[in-house]
Amino acid sequence: MNPKVLIIDDDVKLNELLTKFLGDFGFSAISAVLPSKGFKLLEKENPEIIILDIMLPEMDGFEVCRTIRKSSNIPIIMLTARGELTDKVVGLE
Repeated sequence: MNPKVLIIDDDVKLNELLTKFLGDFGFSAISAVLPSKGFKLLEKENPEIIILDIMLPEMDGFEVCRTIRKSSNIPIIMLTARGELTDKVVGLE
């Protein structure tokens, strides 16, 4: 069975590109454009890793990450165009 990746990003085109790219390398990708849907997919699909955007509707990616961390140690890759040092430190916390 292919490793499953959950993508939470509000950019539909980027989700499609990542899904195709990851599929080319043997990953099975599922995606959500809203954090609320991402939480449901996380619970239902049990992915091995999450790719998480920082700038999201409903709540930012940092809050999504904190919420996930309350119940899971799943690896999370933060995906963002933001490059400020503060953003990097908060993401690593």
